[in-house]
Amino acid sequence: QVQLVESGGGLVQAGGSLRLSCAPSGRTFSGYAMGWFRQAPQKGREFVAAISGSGRRTNYADSVKGRFTISRADTLYLQMNSLKPEDTAVYYCAGKKLIGGSFSDSLYDLAPEYDDWGQGTQVTVSS
Repeated sequence: QVQLVESGGGLVQAGGSLRLSCAPSGRTFSGYAMGWFRQAPQKGREFVAAISGSGRRTNYADSVKGRFTISRADTLYLQMNSLKPEDTAVYYCAGKKLIGGSFSDSLYDLAPEYDDWGQGTQVTVSS
C-alpha cells in the first residue's frame, strides 16, 4: 500500500490553468498504474485521466480531452488548462499496484479498480 498526497488545488478564473501534484509517502509508486478522479458536490466520483505503469499510455475523459494532461515521474501530475466552471470539484489521485507494473501498458478508468487513494484537493473555477 502506498500513501498518496495531493497538492496544487485552488481558486482560478475560467480559462486559467492549474497543475495538481500527487506524491507518494513512504515508498514510491513505481509499478503502479495511476489515475485522477474528481467529485463535485451532489455528484459521484468521476474518472478524469489515467496513465499506465510504464508511463507510455494515457487515457482521458471526453470532458477534459485536449485540456488536461497527465504525466508521471517520481510524482504524478495533472496539468489543467482552459479551465471551466464545470471543472470545479475535489480532485483525487489513485494508484493500482500491478505485478510487473513498470512494464504494463494497461489503463484503468473505474474507481473500484484502484487500491490506494489520496485525501483530495479542491479545485474551484470561477466564471
